[in-house]
Amino acid sequence: QVQLVESGGGLVQAGGSLRLSCAASGSIFSINGMGWHRQAPGKQRELVAGITSGGRTNYADSVKGRFTISRDNAKNTVNLQMNSVKPEDTAVYYCAADRVRTMSGYGYRYWGQGTQVTVSS
Repeated sequence: QVQLVESGGGLVQAGGSLRLSCAASGSIFSINGMGWHRQAPGKQRELVAGITSGGRTNYADSVKGRFTISRDNAKNTVNLQMNSVKPEDTAVYYCAADRVRTMSGYGYRYWGQGTQVTVSS
């Protein structure tokens, strides 16, 4: 069973910084893609940033230049450094892991439980 646990959410003022972390646990051999998604009230969940096992990254246009995603393949962790945050960044942030290889074979999408990020103006 693969589990993802996020940490680091909270309340921050506009213009400030916040760092989210996510750790994947279970009998994991490898994880292809890892990423962060967010869902604001009344809106659909959207991809914020993703990173492959090779380190290739992609970002939503709304966060480019402000957020940085990184991962540690050996530890099965992924982080999201959020700088110059804006009130519109307020949302529940979810960690995701794609194409996870375990002792049981491959699983294709796992989610964390989510962590709230609130940016005050």
